[in-house]
Amino acid sequence: MHQEQRRGASAHQEAAIAVLRAASAIRRRVVKLLSTCGLTPSQYNVLRILRGAPQGLPTMEIRRRLLDEEPGITRLIDGVERMGFLVRARSVDDRRRVDCRITKAGLQVLQHLDGPVDELDRKMLHKLTRAEVRELTRLMDSIDNSD
Repeated sequence: MHQEQRRGASAHQEAAIAVLRAASAIRRRVVKLLSTCGLTPSQYNVLRILRGAPQGLPTMEIRRRLLDEEPGITRLIDGVERMGFLVRARSVDDRRRVDCRITKAGLQVLQHLDGPVDELDRKMLHKLTRAEVRELTRLMDSIDNSD
């Protein structure tokens, strides 16, 4: 029995704490891996989003798709652009819109990280069967993240 439960924590509180604890452990390992390429998790996420949209995306669409809420999206995009991993250009259709596209260097850093990220994911979840991994994904997706 966890100490939180002994102090009267509800099953919901205990589950939320377990999710937060697991997320923290995963985040620490991901941060360590990505830092080998000079990336933060948010920068990596921008690149993954742009890899899936080779035609480019407006800045606010990238912000909407990020895993973590990012109030400083312009600063985040600036940093990734300084690394040479994306380029920005004004939209031909709407001059107010700035589209971001992943560069060849951005694709290369993602390709370099694909194997190590997959391996890290496997290591972190190695105690779970495939069915349990699918169930975990289903359960996490069912958590209401609306404000």
